[in-house]
Amino acid sequence: MMADLSALLDSNSYPGRGILLGLSPDGTTALCAYFIMGRSANSRNRIFVQTQDGIRTQAYDAAAMTDPSLIIYHPVRSSRYGLIVTNGNQTDTIQQAFASGKSFAQALRTRKFEPDAPNYTPRISGLLRPDGSYMLSILKAQDGNPDCCCRQFFEYSKPLPGVGHLIHTYSGDGNPLPSFAGEPVAVSLADATAEALADRLWAHLNAENKVSLFVRSLRLSTGEVRTELRNKNGKEKASW
Repeated sequence: MMADLSALLDSNSYPGRGILLGLSPDGTTALCAYFIMGRSANSRNRIFVQTQDGIRTQAYDAAAMTDPSLIIYHPVRSSRYGLIVTNGNQTDTIQQAFASGKSFAQALRTRKFEPDAPNYTPRISGLLRPDGSYMLSILKAQDGNPDCCCRQFFEYSKPLPGVGHLIHTYSGDGNPLPSFAGEPVAVSLADATAEALADRLWAHLNAENKVSLFVRSLRLSTGEVRTELRNKNGKEKASW
């Protein structure tokens, strides 16, 4: 059973960082979204900026940044195998693995959850292939115990029109933060364009905690891409 994407976000004030991959209702366009949220001033002091092969996080106010570890990275990078999207520097791990002939799973078997006790934030990763198929992964501490890293991989070889899969770092707010549990959530995708999906996600992410959003559409027949950024700080909207 598919969940309603807007209602799902409305019901969770702090999903943390999230990846959504899926197909438009007519099946012609693949959609990819990545969002970040923050509770601390340091986490909220960020924006997404365009790079040659994707995006990176950047301090909005460099003088106010107290600790860049775990929050400054390249969330999205293009590769020979498709678009890589992650919530940390494992984006680079995957890209480097592809360059040496290794797979998405092989790359992530060298990594584990973030070293931010007591939360042990999961590392979530996705790969959107040029044909619209995709993979998602989560690396997390088993039941919050850092002695065991649970690595899960989910592959969607023939996605269905109008269906997306959402995975995020936390199941909700708390101290410590509870990790996401179960499979990526199947959600109904009513949006056919990057702009429409970006507007909907931005409207339903918690207003206090949302920080930045990236959405890209890929026209499967032509390879044409459109990208939308939303930042709470600075210039809110950008597109190309």
